[in-house]
Amino acid sequence: MYQITKDFAFSASHQLSGLHEGHKCGRLHGHNYVIRVELSSTGLDEAGFVLDYGELAPFGEWIDQHLDHRHLNDVIPDMQPSAENLALYLHDIMTVILPDIPGLMIAIGVSETPKTWAWWRP
Repeated sequence: MYQITKDFAFSASHQLSGLHEGHKCGRLHGHNYVIRVELSSTGLDEAGFVLDYGELAPFGEWIDQHLDHRHLNDVIPDMQPSAENLALYLHDIMTVILPDIPGLMIAIGVSETPKTWAWWRP
């Protein structure tokens, strides 16, 4: 299996609901997010790539336009903006942005802090 990754970054705020009284994530707060796109394939294209990294530029542009310096509760109003849900949401965005490539598997990681990661994998 071949695998490539690329990181993207943005800053945003969110507030999580349904947590116990006094939980710090229940308060309005922000993160400097890192999004890691992980692409896997059993084969390579004619250039010897899983995917040309340049093909990921539209995803970075989408992040800059829709997530950077935004309040995630407003951007994704029908979903609790946890890192786990954000990973699934971004996976769905990525599947629309990327060309349809048979056998390409997409995993998305979301880091809210330098020590934490949440992943969505097919």
